[in-house]
Amino acid sequence: MTLNRDRIFRTITTLDTFVNHCLNLKPQGPHLSGFEYNRDLLKAAMANTYLETVGSKADSIHLAIKNVPTSNFYWEYLRTLEIVGKRFKLDEQDVVLAFDYTDEDFYGEVQGFWIHGWTGKAAVMGKFKFLSCALVSSDIPQRIPLISIPIHLGHNMATAVCFCLSLLQPMVRSIKLVLFDRGFYSKELMLTLSKTGYPYLIFVPKNERVKRELAEMAEAERKKIHYEFALNKDKTILRGKTTLALLKKIFDPSNGKSFDWAFATNQDEIDLDYIVPTYKGRWRIETGFRVQDEARIKSKSKDMRIRFFFFVYEQVLQLLWAVLYKEELSFKAFVIAMYEMSNERVARVERRAARATA
Repeated sequence: MTLNRDRIFRTITTLDTFVNHCLNLKPQGPHLSGFEYNRDLLKAAMANTYLETVGSKADSIHLAIKNVPTSNFYWEYLRTLEIVGKRFKLDEQDVVLAFDYTDEDFYGEVQGFWIHGWTGKAAVMGKFKFLSCALVSSDIPQRIPLISIPIHLGHNMATAVCFCLSLLQPMVRSIKLVLFDRGFYSKELMLTLSKTGYPYLIFVPKNERVKRELAEMAEAERKKIHYEFALNKDKTILRGKTTLALLKKIFDPSNGKSFDWAFATNQDEIDLDYIVPTYKGRWRIETGFRVQDEARIKSKSKDMRIRFFFFVYEQVLQLLWAVLYKEELSFKAFVIAMYEMSNERVARVERRAARATA
């Protein structure tokens, strides 16, 4: 398929703007800007390799990243999302969201506030972690990342989740439901989400109480249990409540097997007949991570700012592709087309400059 060159050009100027605003750069100024940087960034993303391997501007880009607040990256991502989201009227949507953690391998000596220790298996000594929220509404064709933030050692999960939701709330008509896997099953998170008015559905680990309840249920039975809990935090006891939704031996036609399911929700009216298909929408965020891996910019840096900028840059590429090009070409083909246009632009300017100084 032949892509419209003018359209690709307009898309890459959007990427220029993203980089310039993130890094406080001025286009066509005395210093390098997104116009030049995108050629190296896109080439590294296309090849899934290190920035230093494909170009000569790695030091310059790293310095520019270190000179700005990290918050620039997610604020500018949200600004890009707001502009691109007009294509499918994001601000008029009642959305279903999903949260998940993802990470990047680190092979050096683990130190500092941002590298989470790891097992050493396959020489991976640590992980950089990010919390991501994605749009997974079944009636919206775009499966896009909405926001990501870096996660430090000892972070407060409830605070991080609600911070992300507070940034997304003004961008949509309403948040209809937020989906979480079992790693998010936390009394503090459930209490905080209920107090702030966010509807949640969390996959519950099969603890002793859940196992006992399921053991007493008949095959294909569904039931709800009112569950009150206490959270001891900062020498204060906080009380909360949730609804446990339990489903025994529910047949899954996709693989021909039956499974037990347990969820926690603050939605009393949730339909147990549709709760499993609703939750499965969360898996779309994992598909998004696999897509993003196709444009991974590798780094050996210990600096979270550099790692986070590359991570958000990859998500901007995924956002532009998902909303503007997904029906026409693969994500990898899109990244290649963007690189080729960027390379052509910069090469043209370099030839012009060479002739002027000849």
